[in-house]
Amino acid sequence: MSLLLLALLLPLGLLALMLGMERVERSLRVESVGDQLESFLEHARPEEVETYVSQGYAAALERYWRRRRLSRLLPGRPRSSA
Repeated sequence: MSLLLLALLLPLGLLALMLGMERVERSLRVESVGDQLESFLEHARPEEVETYVSQGYAAALERYWRRRRLSRLLPGRPRSSA
């Protein structure tokens, strides 16, 4: 009888744990995106901000990071302090 009860309660316990962890994870994701957005808006070029407005945050952030990677690879270019 106790094995049957355990078999019924274990999935419910796991479900409750997953729902609780999802709440914790959601708050962490929101704060992380806010920090990235603030950094992006401080250092983005006008065309990257235009991409943000027209195509959304993901496309603009990808363009921004691509530019940053390229500027590090080019010799003689000053590196930004950010």
